[in-house]
Amino acid sequence: MPPTRPVISVLGSLNIDLVSYVPHHPLPGETITANQFDVFPGGKGANQAVACAKLSRTSSLHDSTVDVVMIGAVGADAYGPVLLDSLKSYGVVTNSIVINRGDSAQSKTGIAMVVVDEPSGQNRIILSPGANASLRPAQFSQLPGPKPDLLIMQLEVPMETVIQALETAKKTGTAALLNPAPAQKMPTEAYRGLAHLILNEGEAALLSDVEESDLEDIAVVERIAAQFLTRGVQNVVITLGGRGAYYANIDGNALVPALKVQVVDTTAAGDTFIGAYAICILDATTRSEKFDIDAAVRQSIMASSKTVSRKGAQVSIPWKDEL
Repeated sequence: MPPTRPVISVLGSLNIDLVSYVPHHPLPGETITANQFDVFPGGKGANQAVACAKLSRTSSLHDSTVDVVMIGAVGADAYGPVLLDSLKSYGVVTNSIVINRGDSAQSKTGIAMVVVDEPSGQNRIILSPGANASLRPAQFSQLPGPKPDLLIMQLEVPMETVIQALETAKKTGTAALLNPAPAQKMPTEAYRGLAHLILNEGEAALLSDVEESDLEDIAVVERIAAQFLTRGVQNVVITLGGRGAYYANIDGNALVPALKVQVVDTTAAGDTFIGAYAICILDATTRSEKFDIDAAVRQSIMASSKTVSRKGAQVSIPWKDEL
């Protein structure tokens, strides 16, 4: 019987991304013509599941080091099968995805309207949650599917559902990684015993009651990371865009510089970072070694630098053999 691979479960959103590439972000009242329009499978949850899958195996889907399970919901519409087929094509297990039927808003697949400023690669996103909002706390007194070695979550599904899943993970001894995106205030109990917290500048600012511009001072970044450790988080990573990423845990802290690349589209860059980081966690677990957060952050920066050099979300995430 072949050895059992470790499992990463990703509880989160599945969206169809409707992406317009424009010469600049429109001003209030301005109408502009897009240079290009594309439709991509997306959603932070699905993107992170794909990142874990692609970064744990080669492009031929061979030599996988982990099994990745997606937990979420889609609608019984034309977009639902597109999202499921995309996940399956990358080797993600989709048995724990609910297909909502009916006429309610929550029976429609989530949609993200993305506007990408081509000169900078920066994006702006409007999200319609649809089926993602149907995930309720009562569904997560137990985690669906096989018992995971790592549970990954974001905040594109209801907050109370995320809190319940975190509590379930704690009771079962499952390590959890939380990406509090899109940024919103969180109850204090969410941080207690949390193994990994990964957030960007905007999220760190909101959760720490400071202005995002304040994080231009690395001393402020250090102070915020220390606050999260005090709240009960074991490992904190704050991504800083072109400056790199800052990490902190009980063993130390450091700023890891970014790699210089031509930025085409920042969509899914953070999701790629999280996927690479998660694979490093599981690799350490498999080898019975202590988790090396510095090496994980460096590997994650390398992976996300590949993603920003390409257009799209899941399609832009690199495979293991591309790093």
